[in-house]
Amino acid sequence: MKTTVRALIILAFGLAALAVAQEARKPAAPLIPPDIAAQVKATDYRDVRIKSFPVSIEGWTYRKYTFFETVDKLKALGISCLEAYPGQPLGNGNPKAVFEQGMPEADMAAAQAKLREAGVAVVAYGVVDLGTTEASMRKVFDFARKMGIRTVVCEPQDEAFPTLERLLEEYDLQAAIHNHPQPAKYAFPMTTLERLKGRSERIGVCADTGHWMREGLNPVECLRLLKGRILDTHLKDRTDFGKDASAKDVAWGSGRAMMRDILAELTLQDYGGALTMEYENEEEVLTPEPAIRKSVEFVKSVTYYWDYQPLLSRSAAGYEKHGWNHYGPGYFELDAKTGVLKSQGGMGLLWYSAKKYRDFVLELDFKCTRKDTNSGVFVRVPAVPTSDDYIYHSFEVQIYDAGEGIHATGAAYDAEAPKLDASRPAGEWNHYKITFRGQRLQVELNGKLVLDWEAAPRGKVKDFAAEGYVGLQNHDSVSPVYFRNIFIKEL
Repeated sequence: MKTTVRALIILAFGLAALAVAQEARKPAAPLIPPDIAAQVKATDYRDVRIKSFPVSIEGWTYRKYTFFETVDKLKALGISCLEAYPGQPLGNGNPKAVFEQGMPEADMAAAQAKLREAGVAVVAYGVVDLGTTEASMRKVFDFARKMGIRTVVCEPQDEAFPTLERLLEEYDLQAAIHNHPQPAKYAFPMTTLERLKGRSERIGVCADTGHWMREGLNPVECLRLLKGRILDTHLKDRTDFGKDASAKDVAWGSGRAMMRDILAELTLQDYGGALTMEYENEEEVLTPEPAIRKSVEFVKSVTYYWDYQPLLSRSAAGYEKHGWNHYGPGYFELDAKTGVLKSQGGMGLLWYSAKKYRDFVLELDFKCTRKDTNSGVFVRVPAVPTSDDYIYHSFEVQIYDAGEGIHATGAAYDAEAPKLDASRPAGEWNHYKITFRGQRLQVELNGKLVLDWEAAPRGKVKDFAAEGYVGLQNHDSVSPVYFRNIFIKEL
């Protein structure tokens, strides 16, 4: 009896100790707030038109090779972006040379020459230990600036943030916090989000989907939680969640990471970085190329705008109107952060002057502020506008929900009426897909074919050209129109 009691006491103490240990391992904050999980669940990612992102390779994928060999392999794969990591053997004939901050100028010059020859750019560097002193951080940032690297991937200590913010501003760089799995301090996205509160937008996140999966987290929910702070990615797809040894990295789209939803979420967030593949499958450490090729093919297969050219350029400073000119009264203002154009005053034309287009598909989103908002999309403007004469020699795909027939949204203005009304109410975004092939003009509005017409001179249009510029109309100052996501594909 005494033995049984003693055993029960020992068991009770053991269970209590186990419970304390398990409680200690729990993150201080909830893994993913319920409202974030609910938002993701309510999002229909199937409807998202996935944007085209540059594809990059994290150098750790080629950890069994030198930096020079890695660059050669990327060139052979047709991939032009690399995220380098510190400590990789350089491979330029000097067995002691290493790619890292503080490397000799001669080795740095050799690395830069190798990159130029291969047409490869180092777009990020990490994961690198910044240290906590200004001197240690400057060593990394001096190296990044000399190499033309904008993003430094790191795991900063709490006391380093004030100095880090100041130096990032000085060097015009950005730092992306990486999430290694436990016991690393940034294993959970709530921890990272807490550290980012009130911090400069130059400090954000390097989202490693594979490490989130190791912690049992849904990568899409993690991305949504960190919306607006994602500067870099280490994208992985894995066969399973958790840290079981049988779970491993596989080609994108082959595992359980919901890669299409990940790309759709990055599109919704207007992510401005690269899709960086870090492949850690030890079984394929010497031959990751088949998985890389399969991953790129997967991205191509789900990317709606893969073959399109964006007409609003984007740089580190944000969106820009390079290539666009304005004729006539009024103007369009561009939000450099969101890429949204807003009309002001009128009546004029913002036209893309960099190129004339013959046969093409033009896609864009537009939003009206009122039912009587008036605007339009001009196609095949034959010459540089120097007067209002262009309206008689090109077609305007109308935006005017208060109009009827040949003056309604979806019409070839003053020439051919739309078959149906597919507009969304004022204040909601609409999507135009305008196809002009030869003389056939087709207009899809919100996924519905509203115009399918063999174009001919009619109404105010006296004639039209076989090729020309595309443009956006600003009509008045009372009810502005908004445009975003402007893409074109030549046929």
